[in-house]
Amino acid sequence: MQNQKKIRAVMFDLDGTLLDTAPDFVAVVNKLLQENGRDELPHEMIRACVSNGSKALVMMAFAIEEAHETFQPLRARLLELYTQHIAVFTKPFPGVQDLLNNLAKHNIPWGIATNKPAAYTVPLMEQLNMQPAPAIVICPDHVQDSKPHPESLFLAARELGCTPEEIIYVGDHERDIQCGKRAGSLTIAAAFGYVGNEDIDSWQADYRVEHAEEIWPIVEKYL
Repeated sequence: MQNQKKIRAVMFDLDGTLLDTAPDFVAVVNKLLQENGRDELPHEMIRACVSNGSKALVMMAFAIEEAHETFQPLRARLLELYTQHIAVFTKPFPGVQDLLNNLAKHNIPWGIATNKPAAYTVPLMEQLNMQPAPAIVICPDHVQDSKPHPESLFLAARELGCTPEEIIYVGDHERDIQCGKRAGSLTIAAAFGYVGNEDIDSWQADYRVEHAEEIWPIVEKYL
């Protein structure tokens, strides 16, 4: 990796990268299962599915496809429960706060590019009130094409006054790395996230980290 490029912003995926949202999803998925007379599922089984969104959670938890007659009512109820339980257990991953503090010290803005709809992202971020605050939060509502399409990072670059090549994008899913690579950004695969049994190295990110603490030394190389 050539170190000539200069980084002017760091963007994060949300669920499984910046925030550990899985505990709240575990609570609501298991509550939904209880409501329907089903046994609860193990934490790790739900955690591995969180990055794929509410549809995947319902399909996994109830072993049904999207075309099943009960799918839409179950998904609607899951999202209702999640809205009521959106920031009870959710918190930044260990090391994230120190990373954000370091970025602030060096006047490097940070932001979020997520496939989580704004209806859930906005209240979650409001309740957490993270400081230093994100310079930009991009949800599917703000773009025509969601990740793995690079549009969200193109939008981030325009809003932050830099080029996509001057952004580091950190994510815990292959779609995040594809998004970053297609935008021309530097990519970091977050192995501490909701990767399940995925072969992270096959994503061919520029870097792989096992802990959020490992991200700042990478950023420093490009200051």
